[in-house]
Amino acid sequence: MALAHRLQLRQGQSLVMTPQLQQAIKLLQLSNVELAEYVETEIERNPLLMRAENESAPEAEAPERITEKREEMRLDESDGANKASRELDARSDDVYENDSPSEGPEGSASSGPSAQLDWSKAGSGKQRSEDFDLESITAEEKSLHDHLDDQLAIAGLNDADRLIASRLIEETDEAGFMRGDLQEIADQLGTEIEDVEAVLQTCQGFEPTGVMARNLQECLSLQLRERDRFDPVMQKLIANLEVAARRDFKRLSEICGVDQEDVIDMLAELRTLTPRPGAAFAGDAAPAVTPDVFVRELPNGTYAVELNADTLPRVLLDRGYYAEVSGLSRKEEDKAFISECQASANWLIKSLDQRARTILKVSSEIVRQQDGFFVNGVRALRPLNLKTVADAVEMHESTVSRVTSNKYVSTPRGVFELKYFFSASIPATQGGESHSAESVRHRIKEMIDQESRDAVLSDDQIVERLRAHGIDIARRTVAKYRESLRIPSSVERRRIFATGG
Repeated sequence: MALAHRLQLRQGQSLVMTPQLQQAIKLLQLSNVELAEYVETEIERNPLLMRAENESAPEAEAPERITEKREEMRLDESDGANKASRELDARSDDVYENDSPSEGPEGSASSGPSAQLDWSKAGSGKQRSEDFDLESITAEEKSLHDHLDDQLAIAGLNDADRLIASRLIEETDEAGFMRGDLQEIADQLGTEIEDVEAVLQTCQGFEPTGVMARNLQECLSLQLRERDRFDPVMQKLIANLEVAARRDFKRLSEICGVDQEDVIDMLAELRTLTPRPGAAFAGDAAPAVTPDVFVRELPNGTYAVELNADTLPRVLLDRGYYAEVSGLSRKEEDKAFISECQASANWLIKSLDQRARTILKVSSEIVRQQDGFFVNGVRALRPLNLKTVADAVEMHESTVSRVTSNKYVSTPRGVFELKYFFSASIPATQGGESHSAESVRHRIKEMIDQESRDAVLSDDQIVERLRAHGIDIARRTVAKYRESLRIPSSVERRRIFATGG
């Protein structure tokens, strides 16, 4: 076969991601805080962008301004947002992989030193008055470090020991545990580890009792010593907390050399101690969640969905400044820069408007799909996935996933992340309507919460009760959901009842 060079014309399609399209996709998945930061950066970078300070300005003078309504908003199927969203979906289908929806909150429990035992009976810190004011409390309360520094000032230590103590306080976390390595601290300060240990022992005498311990065992030991209860038997119990966490009373009885009744009494005493001595002091306040969408009930029993206008950045194209600089531009590169800034500003404004409309449209569909939840609570949650919502609003699943990520909705039943309403499907017995995994989890928790000392439910019994309610579920699934709710097994729950926990 002869080899020769030839010219051929081929027609094909390829995906081109313009910077503007990338920006529009990025805006969809940003939270309201991240969006505000992004817009602020764009305003600093683009001289033609400005904040819409005067919200009462006529719409005709600022056609690029983001539409915002605090009253109920309804989108017409003929508006331009649908077309823009479909165009965005079509281009991004093969670029971004689909995100899997979460099944909703799995329940939470604090981890760390206090995770081994049930501390539900322990003190919860300072008492609060009924007039709870988070801002005033945050402003007035001292942090744990401040409290320790105040005690250090009157501890009577010499300059060298004071320096060591300050470093140890810096290494103490908000729970009250000293997390630093003593040898490293000694090396960095140019002193002996024996000196650091001696200063630590002094600091462990500060209030609250148990503070600056290096682990849970040491924290409990400090508190027991103050009560003059750290006898040899209690020392053995503290040294075997992992056995105590399993509530293996027989094994603990053998280790401590006492009968099981004494072991139960000792465990009850442990529960009166504080596993996180620093928890009563002010720490970094958790940032409040600002909802992106409001859902409110109307007098006729339906629900209205509206955007939170406070989270929508209001930006305008400064037409006056654009006209001024356009007239002064002489060089081609200056004209090109001004034109680029104008196009970028217009695209950002349109992208923000499209983002707001898309969030509203997806949220409205979620509320429509999960209307039973707003009437009857978690039990009425329906199975829902991204594809169902995406098909209803004529968008791609990846777009719906981005829209629901880090977005929150305020409802009469509380504030939820939009992804909370997506839940796996649990089949029903006898071919009935399937059930939401989240609602099944809620039923399991209700059953266990209603248990009594003489009627602790095993996983098999929970399966039988759920099937009696038309829920076809396997035992391993019940065990998985129970563990996700941080609920111990039936054996452990019986031991908790036995100890009065």
